Amino acid sequence: MFSFLISMVALVLGYVVYGAFVDRVFGPDPKRKTPAITKADGVDYIAMPTWKVYMIQFLNIAGTGPIFGAIMGAKFGPASYLWIVLGCIFAGAVHDYMCGMLSVRNGGVGFPELVGKYLGQRTKTVMLVFSIILLLLVGTVFVYSPALILGDIAGDGTRGSIMLWVGIIFLYYIIATLLPIDKLIGKVYPLFAVALLFMAVALMVCLFTKWPSLPEFWDGLSGWSEQAGVKNQPIFPCLFITIACGAISGFHATQSPLMARCITNEKLGRPVFYGSMITEGLVALIWAAVSSWFFFDGGAATVGSDMSAAAPTVVTKVSEAWLGLLGGILAILGVVAAPITSGDTAFRSARLIIADFLHLEQKAIGKRLMVAVPLFVGSAFLLWYNIADANGFNTIWRYFGWSNQTLAAFMLWTATIYLYKSKGSCYYLITLLPSLFMTAVCVTFILIDKTGFRLPQTLAPWIGIGTFVVAAVLFYIWRGKQPPVRE
Repeated sequence: MFSFLISMVALVLGYVVYGAFVDRVFGPDPKRKTPAITKADGVDYIAMPTWKVYMIQFLNIAGTGPIFGAIMGAKFGPASYLWIVLGCIFAGAVHDYMCGMLSVRNGGVGFPELVGKYLGQRTKTVMLVFSIILLLLVGTVFVYSPALILGDIAGDGTRGSIMLWVGIIFLYYIIATLLPIDKLIGKVYPLFAVALLFMAVALMVCLFTKWPSLPEFWDGLSGWSEQAGVKNQPIFPCLFITIACGAISGFHATQSPLMARCITNEKLGRPVFYGSMITEGLVALIWAAVSSWFFFDGGAATVGSDMSAAAPTVVTKVSEAWLGLLGGILAILGVVAAPITSGDTAFRSARLIIADFLHLEQKAIGKRLMVAVPLFVGSAFLLWYNIADANGFNTIWRYFGWSNQTLAAFMLWTATIYLYKSKGSCYYLITLLPSLFMTAVCVTFILIDKTGFRLPQTLAPWIGIGTFVVAAVLFYIWRGKQPPVRE
């Protein structure tokens, strides 16, 4: 528990100290008008209260990420705490802040447009396709997974029951994607965010009350995954892919521009973008501690489960055992409402990214449909593939994990180029170092994992170091040829 407490304090201090430093480096201008004011259209560009923007941003980027990812990552032991803390402070929160603020500075444009401006039009095209595929995967996964859970709760988990819920959720996605952001998302999502936070706080109180014997940093960082039944997954790079949204996630790069179109002052960037990521880190940290109790302190047997339990099972079993009826209700919100709310904003982001690329305004419902309909058709095909093929869902989910972190690496490189060109000095290091690390993680994972090239796992450290060094050398070669130019 002491490692858990140290980690929580570190996250809060990270926001206070490092968050303020990152904000000062970027230099928000409170006098500059934001896109919510200059481009107000009553649909996507709408000025909203800061508390509401913060809550929506938090729920958009969270989903089940800080829950499921932390549960699976906890099997790696106390190393999961370190990645959540260091990843959030120095990578994830910086990633979200830079993406959100760069979008604000550039008229609320989406992630591919930012990539095009700072990494070139060819890279922009690649990232456009990459982003749309990722968002379709997110939207599809977050239709099917809650439908499975709801099918078990409301019926008997049969194909017919699941298909009924798939249809209901899909219909909701269509409505939420097309409506102005303040009509449904702006009214309902803050309530879901409060429920998710309340659940985390309640579990934290239970942790303090029970004070379980959890793995500590000084007990060592390796070997825990074997105890938890995890095979052939070395800490590097697998931990850094497993815990994504709780530390850093490329999906956030597609979500932050949504709220960049709604904040009313640049000085709000730190609490909205950096702060919501730190909040997500705190939620992930709580679930990592709860899961450590489940896997390493007899918790699984206590709640009538076993070490092989899937993440949704861990959520429901622990919540019901620790929080009773209220816990069961909150567990349903956590594993059903959270992915649904991330799924519909995934489709919304995809619509806006394509509209930006085509220079197609979205105020008219007909033009929104023009972009949205092909997206829903594509998702319907993926849904059909999921249900028709027993392994389809698992295949899609494996590639989603890697592509998500690859997207994060590209966003960090975009921010690095921006900081070098606009700030000079060594300020670009705040994004360069996490860029290099995440590039090393993604390259190593795809080379050694069974979903990739399946190279021997013993090569993982050397592949990671080699990728880090090569990427750094290439950056400094580029830097030497192109002196900084202030914007």
